[in-house]
Amino acid sequence: MDHRLRAHRALIIALVPAVALRAAAVFGYSPALYFWADSFAFLREDLAPGTTRPSGYSFLLALLRPAHSLTLVTVVQHLLVLALATGLYALLRKRGLPGWGATLLVTPLLFDEFMLLLEHMIMADALFTVLVTAAIALLVWRVTPVTCAVAGLLLGCSGVTRTIGLPLLGLAAGYLMFRRYGWRPLLALALAGILPLGAYATWAKAENGSFALTRADGTFLWSRTMSFADCRVINPEPRLAVLCPGMPVEQRPYAPHWLWEEFSPLTKVRGVDRRNGLAGEFARRAILSQPGGYLASVAVDLRKLLAWERTGSTEKSPYKLPATGKDLPASVRGTAESYEAGPAATRVAEPYAGVLRAYQRVGYLPFPLLVLGLVATLVAALVRRCEEALLPGLAALALLVAPPFLAAYDVRYVIPAIPLACLAAGLVLAGTRLGHGNPRPQEAHRGARHRRRHAQAGNS
Repeated sequence: MDHRLRAHRALIIALVPAVALRAAAVFGYSPALYFWADSFAFLREDLAPGTTRPSGYSFLLALLRPAHSLTLVTVVQHLLVLALATGLYALLRKRGLPGWGATLLVTPLLFDEFMLLLEHMIMADALFTVLVTAAIALLVWRVTPVTCAVAGLLLGCSGVTRTIGLPLLGLAAGYLMFRRYGWRPLLALALAGILPLGAYATWAKAENGSFALTRADGTFLWSRTMSFADCRVINPEPRLAVLCPGMPVEQRPYAPHWLWEEFSPLTKVRGVDRRNGLAGEFARRAILSQPGGYLASVAVDLRKLLAWERTGSTEKSPYKLPATGKDLPASVRGTAESYEAGPAATRVAEPYAGVLRAYQRVGYLPFPLLVLGLVATLVAALVRRCEEALLPGLAALALLVAPPFLAAYDVRYVIPAIPLACLAAGLVLAGTRLGHGNPRPQEAHRGARHRRRHAQAGNS
């Protein structure tokens, strides 16, 4: 074996079963897995700004549409995540970790069953994970106007893929200011990040008159308040009172159900923009009137991060790998079959599917370990002054805690934090030269200039 390959033997060994698992998904569940109605909204032939979610993922699907292959979409997503894991490995090796250590830190990305599931699903989550992690890793690798522009563009694209990516652009800008890299990298990051966001919002304005990434931020926040809202305390005016829940708190279903079910008061409000505006106003009034109830409902969701088991959902859950195929509902069958140019229902093939179903029961990173590892990483980064690790660590933390504040907890919302947490841990473990005593950028530049002057003086 070539010595260059021997240096990366651990990664190569890990990639073999990782690729095999993804091959089993491709052969076992063809052409793809679907998530309720969301998948089919992305697959529509006519590109349009999304109402409840931005349509950034639809651009990737449109790019691949001429092949008329949903299998190609899933293969591309599998390859993107494998490439991301390899890139993080290379970055950690560059920072001084041995091959086995860097490989160990990317194994959650290679082998987590839920990551595999999202890669094989027609949903935006795998693409979002790649965009966000690649952007943060690029800023960790090197800070120049060019790398910052690329990172900003990736973060902007992540924001039009899932809006939870928007705070990360601000976090990245704060990182550049904290480390005093100067105004050029910061300006490059900001301008490149704003470009896709502004272009998408302008497109939305032209299409539906709303200069925004979605027309549902208010309704999602309103659904969060259904966990605690008491209109006797809020005392809303009549135009908002129509959104008061009609059942006691203890009988209310989980927050997301209030967005779609027939019993939701949202059905009483006509017009997407009017509904979103009133819902947002009601939600803000409810949070200000009952801050304790709001924080308590968020805490209930955050406690779910301490649950060890992830696969205890019912057989009807879209996160449970099915044992048998089933026909697509008539309402969405045409959309999927138009993209596939043929039958598009998920077909289950054994033994590949059975191997994955067995693997799903054990092949995951328990969330308590993720949370504990992330907290330990952030504490170590602060103690050892490993400033590089703070960016991916805080980005992972933001992705973990933001959804329960803005909407609700969902297992798939946690997955994008995994590669960022692993990157942060790797940077902390890479050695004290990345932590205590690591000079700020200006100090490093001054030191380099000082050494060059001494060298020139010696030569003369």
